[in-house]
Amino acid sequence: MICENCKQRPATVTVTHTRNGEHYAKHYCDVCSEEIGYAKTASEDTQPMSIAQIFSSWFGIPDWSTDTPESTIENQSDIQCANCHMTYQQFLQQGKFNCPHCYETFSQQLPQVFKRMHNGATKHIGKVPSGLQESYQLKKEIENLRQMMKIAIQDENFEEAASLRDKIYHLQAKLQQGGAEDDEL
Repeated sequence: MICENCKQRPATVTVTHTRNGEHYAKHYCDVCSEEIGYAKTASEDTQPMSIAQIFSSWFGIPDWSTDTPESTIENQSDIQCANCHMTYQQFLQQGKFNCPHCYETFSQQLPQVFKRMHNGATKHIGKVPSGLQESYQLKKEIENLRQMMKIAIQDENFEEAASLRDKIYHLQAKLQQGGAEDDEL
């Protein structure tokens, strides 16, 4: 196949565009694709991509190590693992830890990182093993009641808040007994 731009050299780069559900393919040689901006020549100094960069290029996920606010980086740049001396900034750039102690050292920052990596989804919403289903539902109901109680307290509806508190205590006792109690609230 010949380059569609210069019509002289063999085409080595294929660029596919999609418009209104229709796919269009253009074929360019190395020289023309570089001039147009579709290809970069590999150099010997090229660093391998990290897993975070690969995922961001595959799935269109923003690279979470680059969107960290500067103030956050400045405040946390002095945090360093006592075992391997890895800094928080190095962790953000590499996307992985050097040793098991890094998990403990950066434990305060990990929820923020995971939240950015997973677009805000930090709770499991998939299937639960059948033996744990009842206790999982109880924990979820307790959490919902706590949220409702906070709202009731903010609205100064203390009677409702006390009722919700009692329901929470009842469900916590049921949870500690293994969920064996079947009486209704």
